Amino acid sequence: MIRILGIDPGSRMTGIGIIDCAQQKVVHVHHETIACGDGDFPLRLRTIFEGINDVINTYRPQEMAIENVFMAKNAASALKLGQARGAAICATVANDIVVHEYAPKAIKQAVVGKGGADKAQVQYMVRLLLNLKENVQSDAADGLAIAICHANNRWAQQRLVANNTSNWRQF
Repeated sequence: MIRILGIDPGSRMTGIGIIDCAQQKVVHVHHETIACGDGDFPLRLRTIFEGINDVINTYRPQEMAIENVFMAKNAASALKLGQARGAAICATVANDIVVHEYAPKAIKQAVVGKGGADKAQVQYMVRLLLNLKENVQSDAADGLAIAICHANNRWAQQRLVANNTSNWRQF
C-alpha cells in the first residue's frame, strides 16, 4: 500500500487530499483546505509551507502529486500561483518525499473522463470514487483528484512493467 498526498496549490486556498492505494483500490484518508487569507503574501506562503509540513508529519505520505502551472489570464495571478506551488513543493521535498506533477486536463481526465470538466463535476466524481457521504470543499476535492490521478498513473506504469517488451518480436 502507498499513501499519496495530492496538493492543489493556491495563494488564498490550498487543497489537500490524502489517499491510500493498493491493487487498483483507493481509500480516503484525509482532506482539508489550508486557508491562507488575504494578508501579506510572504506570510501566506509560510502558511502553505507549515500547513503541508503538519499534514506530512501527521499522515506520513510516501509520494506527492501536484498540479502543473497553467497559463492564467492574469500574469500576476500566475506568478502568485507559481510561488504557492513552490512553497508546497519545498515543504514536500524538505521531508524527502518524491514529487509528481500533472497537467490540469490530465487530472480531470483521470477523475471525470474529460479534460474540460468543471469544479462541480470533479467534486462529484471524487465523492463518488472515494465513497464519501458529505460534500468536499472544491479545493480539497481538487487535492483528492490529483492524488487519484497519480494513483491511476502508478497503476498504468505497473501494468507496463508487468507486460514488458521481452515478448515483443524483434524486427
